Formats: sequence, C-alpha cells, structure tokens
Amino acid sequence: MDTIKPYMKTFYFSITAITFLVLSVFIFMYIFGNLADNRDAGPKKIYFADNISISHKYAIEKFNQLHKGKIEVVPIDLSFEKFQTNERKELLMRYLRSRSDRLDIFSIDQIWVPRFAKFVEPLSNYFSTNERENIIPYALESCFYKNQLVTIPLYIDVSVMYYRKDLLKNISDYKEIKSQLDSSITWEEFIKLGQRLKSFGYPFYLYQAEAFEGLMCSFVELIESQNSKILEGDSLKLNTPQANKALQLLVDLVNKYKLSPKEITNFKEYDTYYYFIDNSGIFLRGWPGFLKWYETKFNDKSFADKIETVPLPHFKEGSKKSMIGGWNLMISKYSSKKSEAIEFIKFLIQEDIQKKFYELGGYLPINAKIYEDKNYLKLNPELNFYKSVFKTSTRRPFLEKYTRYSDIITYYLNRAIKNEISVSEALSKAEKIINSEASYIK
Repeated sequence: MDTIKPYMKTFYFSITAITFLVLSVFIFMYIFGNLADNRDAGPKKIYFADNISISHKYAIEKFNQLHKGKIEVVPIDLSFEKFQTNERKELLMRYLRSRSDRLDIFSIDQIWVPRFAKFVEPLSNYFSTNERENIIPYALESCFYKNQLVTIPLYIDVSVMYYRKDLLKNISDYKEIKSQLDSSITWEEFIKLGQRLKSFGYPFYLYQAEAFEGLMCSFVELIESQNSKILEGDSLKLNTPQANKALQLLVDLVNKYKLSPKEITNFKEYDTYYYFIDNSGIFLRGWPGFLKWYETKFNDKSFADKIETVPLPHFKEGSKKSMIGGWNLMISKYSSKKSEAIEFIKFLIQEDIQKKFYELGGYLPINAKIYEDKNYLKLNPELNFYKSVFKTSTRRPFLEKYTRYSDIITYYLNRAIKNEISVSEALSKAEKIINSEASYIK
C-alpha cells in the first residue's frame, strides 16, 4: 500500500510564521463576522475553534439544522496534523489577549486549564449538579480551577499500546505472550521479547520522541509507574532516581537495545502512525483514535482485524500507569453569544452525540450513561477495556506554568534520546532552568 510519508519530509516553520498565518484567518473571520452580524436577518453565529474532524462536522451540521435561522456554528479548523498542541495553545492565547468577541468556543488540552482560566466564562451557574454527575470523573477532574468550573470535556484520551497480532502469531509461545500483554507486560519482559524478535526485521516499538507534549506523557507515565511523583508541592523534581530510570529506558530503547528506530526522535503521533503502517511495526504507543483515524484516512476497515489494543508495559517493581488526556471546551469571556455557546456545548455532551463522536472518530465518550448502556457495550466491547485502563491512569502536573516546564523538559529529554547528552545532564539542566526561572532558548 502506498501512503504519504510525512516523516520523510522536514519543514522548518517558525512559530511566528505559523501564528501570523492563523491569526490572519482570525482577522478575516473578524471582518466577515462584523458584516454578517450587521445584517437585519440571520442566525447568531458562534465561532468554534478545534481540530474539526468528521465527528465535529456531523455534530455541527446536526446542531445547525436543529437551530436553523436562530444559531449557526461556524467551525475554525486547527488541525492536529498541521499544528502540534503547544502551537495551538499559543495561537489561542494570542487571540484571547486581543479581547475580541469573534471567538466564542475553543477546545484546549486538559493540561491548559490553569493557563486559560482567566480568559474564560465560569460555567458553574450553567451546569447543574445532575449534569456534572453525568460526566465521568476521570474527565470532570480536569474541569476545575481554584474550585471553580471553567471548562467542560468534549472527549477523553488514555494512552495504550497497539500490536500486530498477525505478526506475533508466528511465534510458538504467542498465547503466553498475549496473556502477558493483555494484563500489561513488564518492561523487562518486553525488552526480552524485542530481542527475540529482531530477526523479524520489523521495527519493534514505536513511541513519540520529538520534543513535544507526547514525549512528556511517556516520561511522566514511567515516573508514576515507579510509584513516584514528578511534582512535589509546587516544585518539579527531575533529578531523582525514578526520573533517571524513566529517561534511561527511553534512551536505551533507541540506543542500547535498538528496539526503537532513531527516526522516532523526530516523530510526533501521526509520524509514528504512518511509520508503523509503512514499515510493519510490531508495537505502537498511541491513543484510542488510532484505528478510526486509519479507517478514515485510507478507507480501509480490514487493518483493525490485524491489531490488538493492550495496556502499556510497566516496571517489574512498579505499577501499571497510562496517561489521561483529552480535550475540553471553554467559552471566551469576551464572547457576546454566551447563552448560544452554552447550548451548543450541552448539545455536544448529549449521549447520542457522544456516541457519534466515538463511532465516527474513535473519541472516547465523557458521558457516563454510555458506559452503563449494556446494549451499547455489547456492540462496542472495547469500551470495557478503556474503562479498566482509566482505573490505572494518571495525569500530568496541573500547573499554570506547565507548558513552559514541558517545553524545557522535552527539549532535554529529546537531546538525551538522540544521545547528544547524558541522562543525568539532561535532567539536571532541565531542573536547574525551571527552578531558576532562567530564560530558555532552544
């Protein structure tokens, strides 16, 4: 199968150039919006910024049909394939600082809540206790800042591992290996398996090692799986035995055991997905939407029959951990259409719409009723698997300056995985810069 290979192409855009491009879209939207709003007749337009997937399009079209002539949602597409998460954060932040009312609803990575809280409408008065209780706790936990509800989840993510069962079935003890994988194999056994399978000639394990948020997720998972914390009080502790062991594993997978190709040091999520497909990778660290992404991208449902989804590996003396993620919805406090924006958010978290988000895009629902619907679970038994993974999940530090810290940490993690600096040097430098509040230039 021929596929586009974006990991073979390297483009260097400055964040300034990207910001200017997208802000130009916002400026055009602002001018067009003023013209539209000055007409005597017509619906109230809500501008909604997100990665506009097929699921989003379905929901927007249905909402607009139901509110025809009264409310119209206008999507602004900030595609995941074009913008990494921190780029999206900076674009939205710059726009909100302009205090314009042209942007009504926008989605954020859960971890951005403290950073965006001062720019958004508090939501406590709009969502009743019953409405909040209908949101699964793993998602709702991310919605508060200083004891105030400031955001509502659209969907939740949790990190998992995929593997090609059609390839693993070729080994004699597949059933035993499958049993270990299903319950979360230890890293120690996983590495032994990788060394056994080198003769296959396929990439063994693909994870995301570019200096971006996905690498931070892997790093925090590995620390937490040692029953340790990266955050103590308000301080990040990086130069610890647990952090050292976590980074050393990421480094060794590439440089010592050679179970992960060096190319991953330049890979984000979609890069690893393409590489996994094009090179018959055996194991892949990813998120729940991977298989639906493949089906939509290549119009092929058969690939899913070759794939199994299992928990991530864990350290022998540690515990199972997966990273909770997901995207939440916020309403700009500068919006002049807050009541209409609330109506749209409540529409998005309805049971039927949440089911469509999952069926069309693979987005894990945040509506608790779905996980209690026995008939729906029979049709979608994999949701029971995700429910079990939620129970062993963790999350990144909930700090206002988190994204700055993450930028610094992942820069040095990436350099260590590239074998440019040692593990101890990477962690000590990152901790020193963070704790000194020194200027940081890549």
